[in-house]
Amino acid sequence: MKIDTLPAVFATNAVEETEAVGRALGEYLQNKGISGGFIAMKGDLGAGKTAFTRGFASVFCPEARVKSPTFAIVNVYRGKTVIHHMDTYRITGDDDLYSTGFYDIDEGFIICEWSENIEYALPPERIEVRIEYVGEDQRKITLKEIEK
Repeated sequence: MKIDTLPAVFATNAVEETEAVGRALGEYLQNKGISGGFIAMKGDLGAGKTAFTRGFASVFCPEARVKSPTFAIVNVYRGKTVIHHMDTYRITGDDDLYSTGFYDIDEGFIICEWSENIEYALPPERIEVRIEYVGEDQRKITLKEIEK
């Protein structure tokens, strides 16, 4: 799987394919010399956001054991760059977000699951990843750059 330009749309039929799309995004950014930024993940529960992140992290932090940050809220992976893997599902306001250290992150990537819960805090320039159910194991993954 390869990304030549954004926006891009992929259809996947297995977790491994969703990971491959994440890896392709990581390789795309690495090839452009980008080692940081914000990735806003959107998708229903169980859609594959963490699987996508696992693939992405394999490019920049190959030793990372990527797990869902649902209860930790933020997992940090270190390698060629730093990845802050966030889950804002339970964030109910700016005070909650502030308590995660969100506003203090100034290095590497932030990959934010449930980014729709913090629309007010999303940076104007970011990559949006939307994962949608198409069938039981099938997903539609849309990647696009947001620039305001």
